[in-house]
Amino acid sequence: MQITSRFTIAIHSIALIECNKDMKVTSTIIAGSTNVNPVIVRGVLSQLKEAGIIHSRQGASGITLARPLDQITFYDIYKAVDSVKDEGLFHFHEHPNPDCPVGRNIHAATDSRLTQIQTTMENEMKQIKLSDVVSDVQMNIKEGN
Repeated sequence: MQITSRFTIAIHSIALIECNKDMKVTSTIIAGSTNVNPVIVRGVLSQLKEAGIIHSRQGASGITLARPLDQITFYDIYKAVDSVKDEGLFHFHEHPNPDCPVGRNIHAATDSRLTQIQTTMENEMKQIKLSDVVSDVQMNIKEGN
């Protein structure tokens, strides 16, 4: 299973909002920057708003961040946009054949390892702050990239 593109759309959106604080950022502007359908962008923004990461009101002053960038992590975004459902990053086939020696033992041999991989990934995501991403984006913009 892949983490959905909503995750990277959300990161892109937050970077765009922060890099354009002097203008009214809307879902249409974000859709243009991400090159993603505005309906999808609005769905991602709705999830970010519900998670308390952004503020937005229709027809008002545009989209703003609800908290400082250094208090928003990749993990916050990952959880906000439902990148992975409750069953976890790895969705194992549910009914291996119990008459097969491998089938009846595969879960016991892999489940804890797959959980460990997901936990490690999520712990790493908790260390990456959006302030680092935006800083890199702004540096690249200044360098003419």
